[in-house]
Amino acid sequence: MFFFLSIVVGGLFAAGLYLILRRSIVKLIFGLVLLGHAANLLIFTASGLVRARPPLIPEGDLTPGTVFADPVPQALVLTAIVISFAVIAFAAVLIKRFYRTVGSGDVDELKATDI
Repeated sequence: MFFFLSIVVGGLFAAGLYLILRRSIVKLIFGLVLLGHAANLLIFTASGLVRARPPLIPEGDLTPGTVFADPVPQALVLTAIVISFAVIAFAAVLIKRFYRTVGSGDVDELKATDI
């Protein structure tokens, strides 16, 4: 499972970087989305995935059992999802304004608008 998730994270990072390096503004947004998902999956993979185990200590015990889910990566990823959603929404509004001003979604058109 760890090997498969490592391949998926690498593929998401590669696809995100490829889209960011393209000349289209819309592809830039999709690249940012893929990089955000790859980073979240990387945090989960690095922390060790545990299936069907709550991040809780049973009542009466002083230490957790042998296998339990770590709640810190879950909180980090939840925070990262909220922040990435806000960044993507802000970037989408900027791109809409860019498209209205320039009339094209190509980054090379920026040079033509300079005075």
